[in-house]
This record gives sequence, structure tokens and C-alpha cells, in this order.
Amino acid sequence: MAKVSKKTSGVKTKYGLFKAVFKPETDMGGYVATAPAVQGAVSWGKNLTEAKKMIAECIEGAVEARVISEAIEEGRVRFTAKRIPSFA
Repeated sequence: MAKVSKKTSGVKTKYGLFKAVFKPETDMGGYVATAPAVQGAVSWGKNLTEAKKMIAECIEGAVEARVISEAIEEGRVRFTAKRIPSFA
């Protein structure tokens, strides 16, 4: 079994630079991308360029979700349920 080589690179996001790890995906091709500093940040791209773009979007989404979650917990933001009409 051949050793799979990982690549590490900085990924620029609108929230700063994050370390990302890119590992070749043997079944589908392309690369699986993770950001160790961002819990749950995992993505995939058909090549390194796309994988970098996708993990950057994933990091940004994770950061934004965390900010919103903390704001809700602190009472600074409130969501209201929107009633969806039924078509009976």
C-alpha cells in the first residue's frame, strides 16, 4: 500500500489566515481538506485549488455560525419562528 502524502497550506479567509491540511482522496479523486483549528471544518475539492476554496468557505461558515450561536446565548440576537402557511 502506497503512502498517501498530505499537504499543509495557509488558507486566506475573510477572518484571517488558517492552517489547512489536504489529503488526496483515493476513492473519488481530488483532496479532502481539514482545518485543525476550526472544529468540524472538513471539505473536499476535485483539485487543490478547489479544495482550498471549499475549505475557506467552510471555515468562514463555521466562524459565522459560532458568532451567531454565542450572540443568541448572550441574548444579543433573537430569532423568531416564521409561520409557514399550509396548503390543505
